[in-house]
Amino acid sequence: MPHTKRIGEVALSPDGSRVAYLVDDKLTVTSSSGGSSQTIAVEGDLPLRNVAWSADSKRIAFIADLPGDIPSAQIWTAAADGSAPVKHAELKGYVQAPRFSSDSSKLAILFVEGMPRVAGPLQPMTPLAGVVDQKSFEQRIATIDLSTDHFTQVTPADIYVYEYDWTPDGKSWAATAAHGNGDANWWIARLYLINAGTGEMREIYKPKLQLADPRVSPDGQNVAFIEGLMSDEGSTGGDIYLVPIGGGAVRNLTPEIKASPYALAWAAPDRLTFAEDVDGSFGFASVSAKDGVIKTLWAGEELARPAGTAWVSSAPNEVTTAVVRQSASTPPEVWAGPIGNWKQLTHINADLKPAWGETRNVHWMNGTARVQGWLMLPKDYDPSQKYPLVVSVHGGPSAACAPQWGEHGLAPLSAMGYFALCPNPRGSYGQGEAFTQGNVKDFGGGDYRDIMAGIDAMVKQYPIDPKRIGIRGHSYGGYMTMWAETQTRRFAAAVAGAGLSDWLSYYGLNDIDEWMIPFFGASVYDDPAVYAKSDPMHFVKAVKTPTLILVGDRDGEVPMEQSVEWWHALATLHVPTKLVVYPNEGHMFIKPGDTRDYSLRSLEWFEEWFAKAP
Repeated sequence: MPHTKRIGEVALSPDGSRVAYLVDDKLTVTSSSGGSSQTIAVEGDLPLRNVAWSADSKRIAFIADLPGDIPSAQIWTAAADGSAPVKHAELKGYVQAPRFSSDSSKLAILFVEGMPRVAGPLQPMTPLAGVVDQKSFEQRIATIDLSTDHFTQVTPADIYVYEYDWTPDGKSWAATAAHGNGDANWWIARLYLINAGTGEMREIYKPKLQLADPRVSPDGQNVAFIEGLMSDEGSTGGDIYLVPIGGGAVRNLTPEIKASPYALAWAAPDRLTFAEDVDGSFGFASVSAKDGVIKTLWAGEELARPAGTAWVSSAPNEVTTAVVRQSASTPPEVWAGPIGNWKQLTHINADLKPAWGETRNVHWMNGTARVQGWLMLPKDYDPSQKYPLVVSVHGGPSAACAPQWGEHGLAPLSAMGYFALCPNPRGSYGQGEAFTQGNVKDFGGGDYRDIMAGIDAMVKQYPIDPKRIGIRGHSYGGYMTMWAETQTRRFAAAVAGAGLSDWLSYYGLNDIDEWMIPFFGASVYDDPAVYAKSDPMHFVKAVKTPTLILVGDRDGEVPMEQSVEWWHALATLHVPTKLVVYPNEGHMFIKPGDTRDYSLRSLEWFEEWFAKAP
């Protein structure tokens, strides 16, 4: 498999002239029209992240992480060309999301003082020990006066701030925040207006579901944001809403859109530009803040995600962005320019060629529901031969499969000579909010049937050996793998990563229990029946599928005990099974060696059991 240089972030200067991007934690600044570039290095050659531009496009800010098991970081700025870096602060704790004030005199950050680990529910959790209480570390907005380097924590110590945006006058922020544990309470965060001098917070909106990506209008009169059913912090999708900055009537600007907006930018005081997942592909569109009229700007099967907060309105109907552009057959590179007319700026992966087969956008019907997915053909595909099929269920469920380049996911399966199908069943992004909410109180119901209908459709259309079909997934995909093997004996092998096996024990063990209420309507203690009908453990005696189970021992989203419980049950029932626990890993694996091992063990498991299929 080829080794891809990872592009972590891209940020476009507000005047559209320069692009800053990170490759393998190294920061480079270049002209958006191409040409020479400048690499920024700081003392100690530390890994860099979280790039932000000043409003006047004269400076960039970024964070440098110090070595060690306990997070600590330095805050730096540099000139627009990458020269003259200046260190402004060194902080013990987790730091992220630097943002310049409108006059570029101050830099705001999100800061968790004394945090013993990287913030966020995907990270390895701190193991419990001693007396356990409800104390939590709160993420606050802090400011640095760039002329004096004076550091001030502004927001209250008892509230966790998730996202924020400066008002144009530099006197306030619009922010999403919640009281209590930061990992758990993102799902109940509200929208606030915060005084940047005093830290006084005034609630301006309480959402019905989850909200993300608050953006203050250029005239300072409104706040736009995305609200919808979201299963994971950072996995954004929903409808675009608008609320007056002082509070008041809230408007849904995209109530019937058959797509899932996931990132916003104001192109003008009366017009928003947004990026969207649409039918498994990607697009950019604009929406009028006055009348809700939507115009498509670009759509394509390749991934072209904007990064950073600066999208530049370069003409009345033209918006310039910097994006990481890639497809299943083309490795990622940095591009910039008007939406749909980008110019390639980097060629860091130019020598790479895919070691896997062709990817196709496929559709099928489940009753009246039209479902989309991505099918990767076996490498060196010969339609006269029969091949195994592995179904790879994405996490979430509020997420979507994407046709992106990668050494993980579908590509290794294709390289092994398998068909690989990643379906986007109901509950996924890309078809509108009603579709995303299609599995509410119905986990393992319609979504499971959508997946099985996809298997039937692929078997009819392609030379797939029906006796060599496997299923795999991580998180929600791990749950669906466990659930599917209780409902059918169709699979020759299964690989469940960080799967959820028992809703009752899960509710008492996980660190993010607020996510379940929107999906099930109540806690497992208040309505156990709605959980029981979707509970793999209630049906475990039906399982006959050989199952590999993989999990990190410090997973807070789907704790290790869920995997242990499933492994113990299958072993007791004499189902072939193997459990692998990765030390010091969370829900998202952070060690490259563990990620590789996870992938190799999965491939070996399918190879072993496909070989034994009759």
